Amino acid sequence: MAVTIDDVARTAGVSTATVSRALRGLPHVHERTRAVVHRTASDLGYVPSKSAATLATGRTRTVGVLTPHVAKWWFAQAIEALEDELRASGYDLLLLAVPRAAAGRRPAFDPEQLRQRVDAVAVLSVPLTGGELDGLRRLHLPLAFLGASVSGAMSVRVDDVGVGRTATEHLLALGHIRIGHIGGDPEEAWNVHAFVDRRAGWMSALRAAGLSPDHDLDVSGALTVAGGRAAMSGLLALEQPPTAVFVASDEMAFGALTAVRDAGLRTPQDVSVVGVDDHELAELFGLTTVRQSVEEQGRAAARMLLSTLAGTPAHSNEHLLLPTTLLQRVTTGPGARAVLPDR
Repeated sequence: MAVTIDDVARTAGVSTATVSRALRGLPHVHERTRAVVHRTASDLGYVPSKSAATLATGRTRTVGVLTPHVAKWWFAQAIEALEDELRASGYDLLLLAVPRAAAGRRPAFDPEQLRQRVDAVAVLSVPLTGGELDGLRRLHLPLAFLGASVSGAMSVRVDDVGVGRTATEHLLALGHIRIGHIGGDPEEAWNVHAFVDRRAGWMSALRAAGLSPDHDLDVSGALTVAGGRAAMSGLLALEQPPTAVFVASDEMAFGALTAVRDAGLRTPQDVSVVGVDDHELAELFGLTTVRQSVEEQGRAAARMLLSTLAGTPAHSNEHLLLPTTLLQRVTTGPGARAVLPDR
């Protein structure tokens, strides 16, 4: 038979209310009494009921995480970091995959399914509609975004426009002027914020150098290795292929490098490739990339939510911008030293 809170109270010689307060770390319990309760609960093998604790406190000790992807690297890294930080504070993670787009349209996500199931919500770079955002706000729960910044909610991200600009400026400094871009599809209704911003950074850097972005060199890699491979194959088949390509994620860049090899070409002698993330396989590929710490983004967002839940909230409009670093490896090298147009 399972040990109950009444068994602990009877053995320790205190009330069930005292046992409950002691085990939950609440005040107004003498430290000697608290120690006796914890020792008794341990000796008896008492396991507190989470459902009972929820009824007593109104807290579920669970944080909901909304994500458009689970298997893709950035999202998997962020989820793992969130879970590690939350678990260390006694919180569980409830993962909800936002419906994917079908025939160009994404089914609406109903935030009401989170009501009374979670104490806070983290959103992983999901392009939510205005109605979905309003629904989240009506839950009156602590809310934090990763990979995007939304008014009225906490956020943790990197400057993705700056990421695209940094990668492209690196290629320009090497002498490349015909620079391609592999990213998300700008016409796709389902497109996470980061890839829209990285594309904007690519275009901004080219224009600042006096170059007009060539739309033939701007292609979608479907955010996958296979998509990156197909996209690079298409670029290399052009009558005037690029001499360098900015690929908006390392996963797509791995596919792009494979396509270069398939075409009998070499990096960086024939085409330079730069990615984003510093995926754990990036060094193995020798991939030049713009590094971001996804783990720190996830942990920082979790700490924001935990601070709010503990009653010492971060400001609701706190937006934490974490740094990125260009790591030059062997997939980028000098291009033809063409003269850039006058600015």
